[in-house]
Amino acid sequence: MKKVISASRRTDLVAYYPEWLAEVLRKEKAFVLAPGRQKVQEVDLRPESVHTIVLWSKNFSPLLKNQYGLKDLLKKYDQLYLHFTITGLGGSFLERMVPPAEKVLEQLGPLIELVENPARISVRFDPIIFWYDDPSRTLRTNFCFFPKLAERMNRLGLITVRFSFVQWYRKAKNRARKMKLDYYEPAEEEKARLVQEMVSMARHYRLELWSCSQKEIARLPGIKPSSCIDGALLSRLHPKQELASLAKDRTQRPDCLCTESVDIGSYTQTCPSACLYCYASPKIKLSDTEG
Repeated sequence: MKKVISASRRTDLVAYYPEWLAEVLRKEKAFVLAPGRQKVQEVDLRPESVHTIVLWSKNFSPLLKNQYGLKDLLKKYDQLYLHFTITGLGGSFLERMVPPAEKVLEQLGPLIELVENPARISVRFDPIIFWYDDPSRTLRTNFCFFPKLAERMNRLGLITVRFSFVQWYRKAKNRARKMKLDYYEPAEEEKARLVQEMVSMARHYRLELWSCSQKEIARLPGIKPSSCIDGALLSRLHPKQELASLAKDRTQRPDCLCTESVDIGSYTQTCPSACLYCYASPKIKLSDTEG
């Protein structure tokens, strides 16, 4: 069975490593150091071995501009599926190197043309985050960006929204303390109330809401549990109706419902987006939050 290739959960290959991504697609193989392993894995990227290439990014500009021939190289594969991540925080101290939201939203139309079907794009409003302004102690959040995002998606014929509330892993908590980010974690009751607001807006704009790796949210009315890489969906969307694996991806978190894929990114490819809440390996310096 052909493999689903993920590029990548571990870093933003499209935005920051397009030259590397183009090179491995040109050679039709990649050598990947998987997390926690010393052994390098060779991944077969020949088109006849690949079911779908799933691209994850907060900025698809290098792809749309065909930098290093990336767009041309991807045309030899049967299917592309895109995870388009946008939080509304681009350019802020929380995502200093991510482009502003309006600039990124302009990419959606050309991306729909590229993948030839709006169903092949999943918009990730991920994560929803809360923090206090200092010294006023005013509570801030990107939740208020969702109505604008929902309206734009409806206008373009996009329906799939995946979302989660930020999860403060230990490394992210340590980073927040060093950067003096006074974050706030809503109680489950407050999250449920906010989700009800999202559900109401989603119905108005004819969107589907999927919760990523948060079972307590996925149980709420109007929310579906997400498989961000969904073998059944990729099979239905495939232009030749070829089947992808439906087996659970055992390399992901227990709460993750994704089906099998092979990720070609590496945490050694440090992400310069500088997202303060990131669970991976962002490139952040103290000076990134000053000024």
